[in-house]
Amino acid sequence: MSTEAGQSQHEAAPAQPVRRLRRAERREQILDAATRTFARAGYIATGLDDIAAEAELTRAMLYRHFDSKADLYRAVLDRACARLAEATGADDFDESAIPALLRAAAADPDGFKLLFRYAAREPDFRELIDSITAASREVGRSNLARVIPEGPWLDWAANLIPAFTLEAVIAWLDAGRPDPDQAAERITAAVHGVMAAAHPTA
Repeated sequence: MSTEAGQSQHEAAPAQPVRRLRRAERREQILDAATRTFARAGYIATGLDDIAAEAELTRAMLYRHFDSKADLYRAVLDRACARLAEATGADDFDESAIPALLRAAAADPDGFKLLFRYAAREPDFRELIDSITAASREVGRSNLARVIPEGPWLDWAANLIPAFTLEAVIAWLDAGRPDPDQAAERITAAVHGVMAAAHPTA
């Protein structure tokens, strides 16, 4: 076979087909990229071009799935919230709650930080975080009432423990997730310290 014939045959060979993602898969790809990008720069400083570049898509492709940057940010937060609820449940604070929270944070650290660090600072999205916080306080209070007498110190603990636990988990992520097998035990010990402080002195 001549070189020219070989080149002609090579040129005629069909290109490898590009696999087209289904709509749901493409949406998840965009949400993953948006979560990473928003977590790096925050909502205000992040543009749709930044997200398109992270997702290796065109800006027009983003608009096929989301109407605006705000719509995309809300979808990112909603997905992070749904993943958290699936991982931790919402009805009880028992010995499995903090390990489940740590697992959820480790599985989606950017989404976790967006929910509890960044979105809380965004006026247009704060109501979502406020609703999660209010629900956490209500569940926490009903559980703490079993061991702490009714009164202002119960209110104090019910307000403090959910906020403290979230900040403890975020600090653990920021520290590089040290001692993952002991992290839940350490945070639980700190929470028990708050509970002990809420008990009235003899």
